[in-house]
Amino acid sequence: MEQHLSQYRVFYAVARTGNISHAAKELYISQPAISKSISKLEENLGVTLFKRSSRGVTLTVEGQVLYNHVSSAFATLDRGESELKRIKNFNIGQIRFGVSNTLCKYVLLPYLKDFIEESPHIRILVNSQDTAHSLSAIENQQIDIGLIAEPKNRKNLYFYPLMNITDTFVCTRAYLDNLKIREGENCNIFECGTILMLDRKNMTRMYIDSYFAEHGIEPRQVLETNTLDLLISFAKTGLGIGCAVREFVKDELADGTLIEIPVQDAIPSRTIGFAWNPAGETKTMQQFLSFIRSTNAPTM
Repeated sequence: MEQHLSQYRVFYAVARTGNISHAAKELYISQPAISKSISKLEENLGVTLFKRSSRGVTLTVEGQVLYNHVSSAFATLDRGESELKRIKNFNIGQIRFGVSNTLCKYVLLPYLKDFIEESPHIRILVNSQDTAHSLSAIENQQIDIGLIAEPKNRKNLYFYPLMNITDTFVCTRAYLDNLKIREGENCNIFECGTILMLDRKNMTRMYIDSYFAEHGIEPRQVLETNTLDLLISFAKTGLGIGCAVREFVKDELADGTLIEIPVQDAIPSRTIGFAWNPAGETKTMQQFLSFIRSTNAPTM
């Protein structure tokens, strides 16, 4: 912008009031100063902005074009100032979360429900993404907090553990009974059954694949889904044996909808929690993290 903002503010006031005297009173400056500013702006732009008369001033065609843009700009500035006042008056801030669909539903949402009840004016943004993307976004300060499995290499990130989760295999009683009738009482579920798993891009799938490789397990028939909810639904329908998180199917295990199939070598548990970059820590983030530290674990 080649001209000073103050010249546009003067132009805006004169155009809106249609009177140099009224604009001078509004801006608390003298009429000669108003006229000088307008003349300077017209000189710099090389156009005439106002038609002068004894009754006041009116915009020329060129002046109307400029006014349309200037009025939009000042309206945007006014909205910005109002938003800042609102943030100050209501203690409004924002937090950008990165989290997978599964952890969002089963872990983050219960925390957010209680946090929003306590701090209703804070803006919450949630990016649905896998752990790898969340870690990268935290490091680059594209999100504020990630809900992830504890990374092996934290680099410069802080990590606050929330809970341990355990992967397990579940299916319906009917599916397991029919599998044993068809394949024999002592059949190997990984050789005889349909194993329901998340797709290979998922961090949980990568973790389970590492477990399989370590223990020489090679499922013969795999049915993949891209969400844990869909995987659990497939298992409840009797389509196969699902690799799920025990803590996220505890209701189904409790009421008998699903049963757990023990394996010879238990799958090591994982720790999930909140990770963030301390270099980008804001007061609003501190408020949320303080809430997390002081609250009980969410109801699962």
